[in-house]
Amino acid sequence: MDFNFTEEQGMIRDSLARLIREKYAFDTRQKSIKTEAGWQPEIWAQFAELGLLMAPFSEEDGGLGGGPIDSMIVMEEFGKGLVVEPFLPSVICGGGFLKHAGTAAQKENHLMGIMGGEQIFAFAYAEPRGRYNLAHLETRARAEGGDYILNGHKAVVIGAPWATHYIVTARTAGDVSEQDGISVFIVEQTAEGVTRRDYPTVDGRRASEVYFENVRVSAEAVIGEIDHGLPLIERVSDEAAAALCAEACGAMGVAQAMTVEYTRQRKQFGTPIGKFQVLQHRMVDMFIEHQQAISMVYMATLKLGEDTKTRQKAVSAAKVKIGQAARYVGQDAIQIHGGMGMTEELAVGHYFKRLTMINTEFGNIDHHLKRFTALSETDMPLAAE
Repeated sequence: MDFNFTEEQGMIRDSLARLIREKYAFDTRQKSIKTEAGWQPEIWAQFAELGLLMAPFSEEDGGLGGGPIDSMIVMEEFGKGLVVEPFLPSVICGGGFLKHAGTAAQKENHLMGIMGGEQIFAFAYAEPRGRYNLAHLETRARAEGGDYILNGHKAVVIGAPWATHYIVTARTAGDVSEQDGISVFIVEQTAEGVTRRDYPTVDGRRASEVYFENVRVSAEAVIGEIDHGLPLIERVSDEAAAALCAEACGAMGVAQAMTVEYTRQRKQFGTPIGKFQVLQHRMVDMFIEHQQAISMVYMATLKLGEDTKTRQKAVSAAKVKIGQAARYVGQDAIQIHGGMGMTEELAVGHYFKRLTMINTEFGNIDHHLKRFTALSETDMPLAAE
Protein backbone atom coordinates (compact mmCIF):
# COMPACT_ATOMS: atom_id res chain seq x y z
CA MET A 1 0.00 0.00 0.00
CA ASP A 2 1.26 3.48 -0.89
CA PHE A 3 1.66 5.59 2.26
CA ASN A 4 3.29 8.51 0.47
CA PHE A 5 1.55 11.86 0.80
CA THR A 6 0.53 13.94 -2.19
CA GLU A 7 2.44 17.07 -3.14
CA GLU A 8 -0.36 19.23 -1.73
CA GLN A 9 -0.35 17.34 1.56
CA GLY A 10 3.41 17.71 1.79
CA MET A 11 3.03 21.46 1.29
CA ILE A 12 0.45 21.64 4.07
CA ARG A 13 2.78 19.77 6.42
CA ASP A 14 5.81 21.89 5.55
CA SER A 15 3.96 25.21 5.79
CA LEU A 16 2.41 24.33 9.12
CA ALA A 17 5.66 22.99 10.55
CA ARG A 18 7.43 26.21 9.57
CA LEU A 19 4.69 28.38 11.07
CA ILE A 20 4.74 26.50 14.37
CA ARG A 21 8.52 26.59 14.48
CA GLU A 22 8.63 30.35 13.88
CA LYS A 23 5.50 31.56 15.71
CA TYR A 24 4.68 28.84 18.25
CA ALA A 25 7.88 28.30 20.21
CA PHE A 26 7.41 26.77 23.66
CA ASP A 27 8.01 30.03 25.50
CA THR A 28 5.53 31.84 23.25
CA ARG A 29 2.94 29.16 23.89
CA GLN A 30 3.44 29.38 27.64
CA LYS A 31 2.94 33.13 27.62
CA SER A 32 -0.23 32.88 25.55
CA ILE A 33 -1.94 30.21 27.68
CA LYS A 34 -1.31 32.31 30.78
CA THR A 35 -3.13 35.33 29.35
CA GLU A 36 -6.79 35.96 30.10
CA ALA A 37 -7.77 34.80 26.61
CA GLY A 38 -5.62 31.68 26.81
CA TRP A 39 -4.92 31.44 23.10
CA GLN A 40 -3.62 33.40 20.09
CA PRO A 41 -6.42 34.63 17.78
CA GLU A 42 -3.79 35.97 15.39
CA ILE A 43 -2.37 32.46 14.98
CA TRP A 44 -5.89 31.15 14.30
CA ALA A 45 -6.21 33.78 11.57
CA GLN A 46 -2.93 32.59 10.06
CA PHE A 47 -4.17 29.00 10.10
CA ALA A 48 -7.18 30.22 8.12
CA GLU A 49 -4.97 32.15 5.67
CA LEU A 50 -2.90 29.03 5.04
CA GLY A 51 -6.08 27.12 4.20
CA LEU A 52 -5.68 24.69 7.10
CA LEU A 53 -9.28 25.19 8.22
CA MET A 54 -10.45 24.37 4.68
CA ALA A 55 -8.22 21.34 4.15
CA PRO A 56 -10.57 18.55 5.36
CA PHE A 57 -13.59 19.69 3.32
CA SER A 58 -14.68 18.87 -0.22
CA GLU A 59 -14.52 21.36 -3.05
CA GLU A 60 -18.33 21.17 -3.30
CA ASP A 61 -18.51 22.54 0.26
CA GLY A 62 -15.96 25.26 -0.51
CA GLY A 63 -12.94 23.41 0.90
CA LEU A 64 -9.68 22.22 -0.60
CA GLY A 65 -10.92 18.74 -1.44
CA GLY A 66 -9.13 16.96 1.37
CA GLY A 67 -10.37 14.58 4.02
CA PRO A 68 -9.26 12.58 7.07
CA ILE A 69 -5.66 12.26 5.88
CA ASP A 70 -5.34 16.04 5.68
CA SER A 71 -6.78 16.30 9.20
CA MET A 72 -4.27 13.69 10.36
CA ILE A 73 -1.37 15.69 8.93
CA VAL A 74 -2.52 18.91 10.60
CA MET A 75 -3.18 17.25 13.96
CA GLU A 76 0.21 15.53 14.02
CA GLU A 77 1.95 18.87 13.50
CA PHE A 78 -0.25 20.44 16.17
CA GLY A 79 0.84 17.67 18.53
CA LYS A 80 4.47 18.52 17.90
CA GLY A 81 3.84 22.15 18.83
CA LEU A 82 1.32 21.55 21.66
CA VAL A 83 -1.09 23.82 19.80
CA VAL A 84 -4.11 24.78 21.93
CA GLU A 85 -6.16 26.56 19.25
CA PRO A 86 -9.53 24.83 18.66
CA PHE A 87 -8.96 22.95 15.41
CA LEU A 88 -10.40 19.70 16.76
CA PRO A 89 -13.64 21.03 18.29
CA SER A 90 -14.33 23.56 15.53
CA VAL A 91 -13.07 22.01 12.30
CA ILE A 92 -13.10 18.26 13.00
CA CYS A 93 -16.24 18.17 15.17
CA GLY A 94 -18.27 21.23 14.20
CA GLY A 95 -17.28 20.98 10.56
CA GLY A 96 -17.75 17.22 10.64
CA PHE A 97 -21.40 17.44 11.67
CA LEU A 98 -22.09 20.01 8.98
CA LYS A 99 -20.31 18.24 6.13
CA HIS A 100 -21.95 14.89 6.91
CA ALA A 101 -25.50 16.02 7.68
CA GLY A 102 -25.81 19.78 7.36
CA THR A 103 -28.42 21.31 5.09
CA ALA A 104 -27.43 23.66 2.28
CA ALA A 105 -28.51 26.61 4.43
CA GLN A 106 -26.53 25.37 7.45
CA LYS A 107 -23.41 24.91 5.34
CA GLU A 108 -23.79 28.37 3.86
CA ASN A 109 -24.42 29.98 7.25
CA HIS A 110 -21.82 28.10 9.28
CA LEU A 111 -19.42 25.87 7.34
CA MET A 112 -18.00 28.77 5.35
CA GLY A 113 -17.54 30.64 8.62
CA ILE A 114 -15.66 27.71 10.14
CA MET A 115 -13.35 27.44 7.13
CA GLY A 116 -12.69 31.18 7.25
CA GLY A 117 -12.02 31.18 10.98
CA GLU A 118 -14.79 33.68 11.73
CA GLN A 119 -16.99 31.10 13.45
CA ILE A 120 -15.64 28.75 16.11
CA PHE A 121 -17.63 25.72 17.21
CA ALA A 122 -17.36 23.67 20.41
CA PHE A 123 -18.78 20.16 20.76
CA ALA A 124 -21.00 20.01 23.86
CA TYR A 125 -21.68 16.29 24.28
CA ALA A 126 -20.22 15.08 27.59
CA GLU A 127 -22.33 15.03 30.73
CA PRO A 128 -21.36 14.59 34.40
CA ARG A 129 -22.80 11.07 34.69
CA GLY A 130 -22.32 9.99 31.09
CA ARG A 131 -18.76 8.66 31.20
CA TYR A 132 -18.04 7.71 27.58
CA ASN A 133 -21.57 6.63 26.70
CA LEU A 134 -22.64 9.00 23.92
CA ALA A 135 -26.26 7.90 24.35
CA HIS A 136 -26.41 8.81 28.06
CA LEU A 137 -28.11 12.19 27.84
CA GLU A 138 -29.90 14.06 30.57
CA THR A 139 -29.97 17.24 28.49
CA ARG A 140 -33.39 17.40 26.87
CA ALA A 141 -35.04 19.32 24.05
CA ARG A 142 -38.82 19.51 23.81
CA ALA A 143 -40.77 20.71 20.83
CA GLU A 144 -42.77 23.89 21.27
CA GLY A 145 -44.49 25.83 18.51
CA GLY A 146 -42.12 24.73 15.78
CA ASP A 147 -39.03 25.41 17.93
CA TYR A 148 -37.15 23.38 20.55
CA ILE A 149 -36.51 24.29 24.18
CA LEU A 150 -33.20 22.98 25.57
CA ASN A 151 -32.44 22.31 29.23
CA GLY A 152 -29.35 20.62 30.62
CA HIS A 153 -25.69 20.73 31.60
CA LYS A 154 -22.68 19.83 29.45
CA ALA A 155 -19.33 19.13 31.10
CA VAL A 156 -15.75 19.85 30.02
CA VAL A 157 -16.66 21.50 26.72
CA ILE A 158 -13.22 22.03 25.19
CA GLY A 159 -12.80 25.41 23.50
CA ALA A 160 -16.15 26.72 24.74
CA PRO A 161 -14.67 30.02 26.06
CA TRP A 162 -13.62 30.85 22.48
CA ALA A 163 -16.69 29.49 20.68
CA THR A 164 -19.31 31.43 18.78
CA HIS A 165 -21.54 28.33 18.48
CA TYR A 166 -22.05 24.98 20.17
CA ILE A 167 -22.95 21.61 18.71
CA VAL A 168 -25.26 20.25 21.41
CA THR A 169 -26.52 16.67 21.76
CA ALA A 170 -29.86 16.36 23.49
CA ARG A 171 -32.58 13.83 24.10
CA THR A 172 -35.79 14.56 22.24
CA ALA A 173 -37.49 11.27 23.16
CA GLY A 174 -37.03 8.19 25.32
CA ASP A 175 -35.19 7.45 28.55
CA VAL A 176 -31.72 8.57 29.58
CA SER A 177 -29.62 5.89 27.87
CA GLU A 178 -31.77 4.77 24.94
CA GLN A 179 -30.09 4.61 21.54
CA ASP A 180 -32.97 6.34 19.81
CA GLY A 181 -34.52 9.68 20.69
CA ILE A 182 -31.26 11.66 20.31
CA SER A 183 -30.89 14.82 18.24
CA VAL A 184 -28.15 17.33 17.42
CA PHE A 185 -28.57 21.11 17.56
CA ILE A 186 -26.62 24.22 16.65
CA VAL A 187 -26.83 26.73 19.50
CA GLU A 188 -25.38 30.23 19.42
CA GLN A 189 -23.11 31.06 22.34
CA THR A 190 -25.04 34.29 22.90
CA ALA A 191 -28.48 32.64 22.95
CA GLU A 192 -30.68 33.60 25.89
CA GLY A 193 -30.47 31.02 28.66
CA VAL A 194 -26.92 29.86 27.88
CA THR A 195 -24.41 30.31 30.71
CA ARG A 196 -21.00 28.84 31.29
CA ARG A 197 -18.20 28.50 33.82
CA ASP A 198 -14.75 28.68 32.23
CA TYR A 199 -11.53 27.13 33.50
CA PRO A 200 -8.07 26.07 32.27
CA THR A 201 -7.31 22.39 31.77
CA VAL A 202 -4.17 20.66 33.02
CA ASP A 203 -2.70 20.59 29.50
CA GLY A 204 -3.02 24.33 28.87
CA ARG A 205 -6.32 24.51 26.99
CA ARG A 206 -9.59 26.15 28.08
CA ALA A 207 -12.90 24.41 28.76
CA SER A 208 -16.30 25.23 30.24
CA GLU A 209 -19.24 23.81 32.07
CA VAL A 210 -22.12 24.94 29.85
CA TYR A 211 -25.67 25.25 31.14
CA PHE A 212 -28.84 25.52 29.06
CA GLU A 213 -31.95 26.89 30.75
CA ASN A 214 -35.01 27.10 28.53
CA VAL A 215 -32.87 27.91 25.50
CA ARG A 216 -35.05 28.29 22.42
CA VAL A 217 -33.68 27.18 19.05
CA SER A 218 -35.49 26.91 15.74
CA ALA A 219 -36.14 23.70 13.86
CA GLU A 220 -33.55 24.91 11.31
CA ALA A 221 -30.92 24.43 14.02
CA VAL A 222 -31.33 20.63 13.96
CA ILE A 223 -28.47 18.81 12.22
CA GLY A 224 -29.51 15.54 10.64
CA GLU A 225 -32.64 13.60 11.46
CA ILE A 226 -34.59 14.36 14.62
CA ASP A 227 -34.55 11.49 17.17
CA HIS A 228 -31.98 9.53 15.14
CA GLY A 229 -28.77 11.47 15.69
CA LEU A 230 -26.67 8.84 17.47
CA PRO A 231 -25.05 7.29 14.35
CA LEU A 232 -23.98 10.78 13.25
CA ILE A 233 -22.60 11.57 16.71
CA GLU A 234 -20.66 8.28 16.74
CA ARG A 235 -19.22 8.97 13.30
CA VAL A 236 -17.96 12.43 14.17
CA SER A 237 -16.65 11.19 17.53
CA ASP A 238 -14.67 8.44 15.78
CA GLU A 239 -13.20 11.00 13.41
CA ALA A 240 -12.25 13.16 16.38
CA ALA A 241 -10.68 10.18 18.16
CA ALA A 242 -8.58 9.35 15.09
CA ALA A 243 -7.45 12.97 14.85
CA LEU A 244 -6.46 12.90 18.53
CA CYS A 245 -4.40 9.79 17.88
CA ALA A 246 -2.52 11.70 15.19
CA GLU A 247 -1.91 14.55 17.62
CA ALA A 248 -0.60 12.05 20.18
CA CYS A 249 1.89 10.70 17.63
CA GLY A 250 3.23 14.19 17.03
CA ALA A 251 3.61 14.83 20.75
CA MET A 252 5.20 11.42 21.34
CA GLY A 253 7.78 12.01 18.66
CA VAL A 254 8.90 15.27 20.24
CA ALA A 255 8.98 13.81 23.77
CA GLN A 256 11.09 10.92 22.54
CA ALA A 257 13.49 13.21 20.65
CA MET A 258 13.82 15.52 23.66
CA THR A 259 14.68 12.55 25.84
CA VAL A 260 17.38 11.31 23.46
CA GLU A 261 18.91 14.79 23.31
CA TYR A 262 18.81 15.11 27.10
CA THR A 263 20.72 11.82 27.55
CA ARG A 264 23.44 13.16 25.26
CA GLN A 265 23.90 16.25 27.43
CA ARG A 266 23.32 14.92 30.95
CA LYS A 267 26.42 13.35 32.47
CA GLN A 268 27.03 11.06 35.41
CA PHE A 269 30.52 10.02 36.48
CA GLY A 270 31.82 12.10 33.55
CA THR A 271 29.87 10.10 30.97
CA PRO A 272 26.69 11.03 29.06
CA ILE A 273 23.86 8.91 30.47
CA GLY A 274 22.87 8.08 26.90
CA LYS A 275 25.83 5.67 26.82
CA PHE A 276 24.31 3.56 29.60
CA GLN A 277 22.93 0.44 27.99
CA VAL A 278 19.81 0.24 30.14
CA LEU A 279 18.74 3.73 29.03
CA GLN A 280 19.55 2.92 25.41
CA HIS A 281 17.19 -0.06 25.60
CA ARG A 282 14.44 2.09 27.06
CA MET A 283 14.81 4.75 24.39
CA VAL A 284 14.70 2.10 21.68
CA ASP A 285 11.47 0.85 23.22
CA MET A 286 10.12 4.42 23.18
CA PHE A 287 11.02 4.68 19.49
CA ILE A 288 9.30 1.37 18.69
CA GLU A 289 6.13 2.39 20.55
CA HIS A 290 6.03 5.65 18.62
CA GLN A 291 6.49 3.95 15.24
CA GLN A 292 3.79 1.38 15.99
CA ALA A 293 1.47 4.19 17.03
CA ILE A 294 2.02 5.95 13.69
CA SER A 295 1.08 2.76 11.84
CA MET A 296 -2.12 2.48 13.87
CA VAL A 297 -3.03 6.09 13.08
CA TYR A 298 -2.61 5.43 9.36
CA MET A 299 -4.79 2.32 9.62
CA ALA A 300 -7.57 4.05 11.56
CA THR A 301 -7.55 7.13 9.32
CA LEU A 302 -7.81 5.07 6.14
CA LYS A 303 -10.80 3.16 7.53
CA LEU A 304 -12.85 6.19 8.59
CA GLY A 305 -14.77 6.06 5.32
CA GLU A 306 -15.68 2.37 5.54
CA ASP A 307 -18.78 0.77 7.05
CA THR A 308 -19.70 1.57 10.66
CA LYS A 309 -18.38 -1.60 12.27
CA THR A 310 -15.06 -1.54 10.43
CA ARG A 311 -14.58 2.14 11.31
CA GLN A 312 -15.41 1.60 14.97
CA LYS A 313 -13.07 -1.38 15.33
CA ALA A 314 -10.20 0.47 13.65
CA VAL A 315 -10.63 3.59 15.78
CA SER A 316 -10.92 1.63 19.02
CA ALA A 317 -7.85 -0.45 18.17
CA ALA A 318 -5.88 2.71 17.45
CA LYS A 319 -7.11 4.48 20.59
CA VAL A 320 -6.05 1.51 22.75
CA LYS A 321 -2.61 1.12 21.17
CA ILE A 322 -1.87 4.82 21.06
CA GLY A 323 -3.09 5.31 24.61
CA GLN A 324 -0.69 2.59 25.77
CA ALA A 325 2.17 3.98 23.69
CA ALA A 326 1.57 7.54 24.90
CA ARG A 327 1.61 6.37 28.51
CA TYR A 328 4.85 4.45 27.98
CA VAL A 329 6.66 7.20 26.06
CA GLY A 330 5.42 9.97 28.35
CA GLN A 331 6.26 8.21 31.59
CA ASP A 332 9.69 7.10 30.41
CA ALA A 333 10.48 10.59 29.14
CA ILE A 334 9.68 12.00 32.57
CA GLN A 335 11.56 9.30 34.45
CA ILE A 336 14.71 9.64 32.35
CA HIS A 337 14.64 13.42 32.80
CA GLY A 338 14.24 12.94 36.55
CA GLY A 339 12.40 15.35 38.82
CA MET A 340 13.05 18.30 36.53
CA GLY A 341 10.87 16.60 33.93
CA MET A 342 7.72 17.77 35.73
CA THR A 343 8.77 21.38 36.22
CA GLU A 344 6.83 24.14 34.47
CA GLU A 345 9.99 25.39 32.79
CA LEU A 346 10.81 22.16 30.95
CA ALA A 347 8.73 21.38 27.85
CA VAL A 348 8.78 17.59 28.21
CA GLY A 349 6.43 17.71 31.20
CA HIS A 350 3.86 19.59 29.16
CA TYR A 351 4.02 16.95 26.45
CA PHE A 352 3.37 14.33 29.12
CA LYS A 353 0.34 16.26 30.37
CA ARG A 354 -1.11 16.55 26.87
CA LEU A 355 -0.56 12.86 26.15
CA THR A 356 -2.28 12.01 29.42
CA MET A 357 -5.29 14.15 28.55
CA ILE A 358 -5.56 12.73 25.03
CA ASN A 359 -6.08 9.29 26.57
CA THR A 360 -9.20 10.58 28.37
CA GLU A 361 -10.85 12.26 25.37
CA PHE A 362 -13.50 10.43 23.34
CA GLY A 363 -12.93 7.25 25.31
CA ASN A 364 -9.93 6.01 27.28
CA ILE A 365 -8.03 2.73 26.89
CA ASP A 366 -10.49 0.69 28.94
CA HIS A 367 -13.53 2.04 27.11
CA HIS A 368 -12.15 1.34 23.65
CA LEU A 369 -10.81 -2.07 24.65
CA LYS A 370 -14.32 -3.03 25.75
CA ARG A 371 -15.82 -1.62 22.53
CA PHE A 372 -13.31 -3.44 20.35
CA THR A 373 -13.94 -6.69 22.20
CA ALA A 374 -17.71 -6.33 21.87
CA LEU A 375 -17.43 -5.62 18.15
CA SER A 376 -15.05 -8.54 17.64
CA GLU A 377 -17.31 -11.00 19.45
CA THR A 378 -19.99 -10.46 16.84
CA ASP A 379 -17.49 -11.56 14.17
CA MET A 380 -16.81 -14.92 15.82
CA PRO A 381 -18.46 -17.91 14.12
CA LEU A 382 -20.86 -19.99 16.19
CA ALA A 383 -19.39 -23.18 17.63
CA ALA A 384 -20.35 -26.34 15.76
CA GLU A 385 -23.10 -28.24 17.49
